[in-house]
Amino acid sequence: MFRVMVDSPVGSAIKVILGRIENAVLRRPPEFGSHFPQLIAVSKTKPVESVIEAYKCGQKHFGENYVQEIVQKGNHPEICELEDIKWHFIGHLQRNKCNNLTAIPNLHMVQTIDTAKLATALSNSWEKQNKPYRLKVMVQVNTSSEENKSGCSPESSVELAKHIMDECPGLEFSGIMTIGALARSVQQEETNEDFDLLLACRRNICEKLCLPVENVQLSMGMSSDFEHAIEMGSTHVRIGSSIFGARNQTAKDSAK
Repeated sequence: MFRVMVDSPVGSAIKVILGRIENAVLRRPPEFGSHFPQLIAVSKTKPVESVIEAYKCGQKHFGENYVQEIVQKGNHPEICELEDIKWHFIGHLQRNKCNNLTAIPNLHMVQTIDTAKLATALSNSWEKQNKPYRLKVMVQVNTSSEENKSGCSPESSVELAKHIMDECPGLEFSGIMTIGALARSVQQEETNEDFDLLLACRRNICEKLCLPVENVQLSMGMSSDFEHAIEMGSTHVRIGSSIFGARNQTAKDSAK
């Protein structure tokens, strides 16, 4: 865990979140391990200054939902000076936007691969960048079966993971992610069906593709349910408003 400077509201918020993450890890059953989850600060609609402030407080991993916004921030001169910043793309990605995305400096992971065609397009785009390493990706699974949610079906997650591993030389299959139903995250039941289903998908992927469980990471949990997600084994949590405050709706609309 990194040391957090707390001489700012963002720094104070990050310190609180890290404390809650640590306590959630302590409550986690032994079978899920004792690893400390990766905190991804979701800076959607927030200005570059907020990203820099969080970075100065020790945060290195940031997430964005819109290609236009991650391109603008990732290429900003002051952001480019932060050599160890790591960008995660966590929104719906269209194939015709892959080149825009892969061109930004310090792109670390794309968490929302939901079709084989998208995986192939992203792999081809990444290879054109001539980077000395493969781009980390996750398969997004629509665990809630909501029509307004992106993601492949749980039944096709194995096939998509296999396609990435076998047919996409520019990509490194790192895990699976989900954006669960809002109602389930707010209800805070003893177990979350979306998280349970993502765990089942991981078990199936590991069994069918002969992968160690620890090699398939889980991105699940946001501001409203990240502690429960960690208790159920999440390795990545995506937190925005609890760090940066409420989002600007006007900025959100313009970034689409």
